[in-house]
Amino acid sequence: MKELYGIIRLKGKKSLLKGSMILGGLSLTVLVFYIWGMLSPLSPGNGQPVKLTVTRSSSTSSIGQMLFEKGLIRSAWFFNLYTRLRGVDDQLKAGTYTFSTAQSLPEIVNELVKGSDDGRVITIPEGFTLKQIAQLLEKEGLVSREDFLAAAAEDNFNYSFLKKLPPGPNRLEGYLFPDTYRVGSSTTARSIIDLMLRRFDQKMKEMDYYRKVEAAGLTLHEAVIIASMVEREARMDRERPVIAGVIFNRLQRDMPLQIDATVQYALGSQRAKLYYKDLEINSPYNTYLIKGLPPGPIACPGESSLLAAVEPVKTSYLYYVARPDGTHAFARTLDEHNANKRKYIR
Repeated sequence: MKELYGIIRLKGKKSLLKGSMILGGLSLTVLVFYIWGMLSPLSPGNGQPVKLTVTRSSSTSSIGQMLFEKGLIRSAWFFNLYTRLRGVDDQLKAGTYTFSTAQSLPEIVNELVKGSDDGRVITIPEGFTLKQIAQLLEKEGLVSREDFLAAAAEDNFNYSFLKKLPPGPNRLEGYLFPDTYRVGSSTTARSIIDLMLRRFDQKMKEMDYYRKVEAAGLTLHEAVIIASMVEREARMDRERPVIAGVIFNRLQRDMPLQIDATVQYALGSQRAKLYYKDLEINSPYNTYLIKGLPPGPIACPGESSLLAAVEPVKTSYLYYVARPDGTHAFARTLDEHNANKRKYIR
């Protein structure tokens, strides 16, 4: 009897163990299928494009919820778990994405970690000031005006042409090259500035500008200041070297430059017309009151104005006045200049 009882008992244990193994195997199979289902695309082979914008303030959980509501993933909770297990929950980047319902969860997460390739194209016009660039970037939804100006005021950009610039909020004025750029919506203010500074250095080398500055007997800062005034004063490329020549003639004769654009910069606004009271503003940028160059550039000059600053036309002109069509009437004497003002200024 005891032996029979032992056999029965042993068989019972084996059955229980076998049952447990079967249940465990079933549970593991269910778990595998569950995970496989969560990772798989919602519409394999028949995907639909879905646009999604992730902002800088978006948390991992909010991104997961957006993906779920857009029909791109099966569970926001599983998305959070998956990104946490992969260690990428703090690496999801802002941007505008176009996903597909045929993408798997790993593919979607990989794109979010890599960052958006929305590649927005933006053009910074020649003659824009730092503040105007900041306003444009904010309008385009790339960075805030405050963040851009704060980043521009930093003095830790590692470029040799910036080393001798004095510190201050406008230290990069004139050195952010106006051009067309491709930037992503996840781009920071500092990275945009760095992109523009790299373009400036690239253009200087392409134009052989550093050598031309030295040949003209100028420092780079002086050349950029002159170029910025030319940029703000001239509309026609053919007149830029002539206006630069007028600036050099007045500097050589120790005459105040009397350039309206510098007064506008001091006033902080681009006014169509200046009044006598405006010309009395107490500022180192007021070239009606202070002789010589202003302390810094008044805008970001383009290639034509930069070249005009180091290759001015040699003339005897000391004055110019704008005509209604945007061109200028140049004069050698004050009498000629006054006659031009009577003719063209209304």
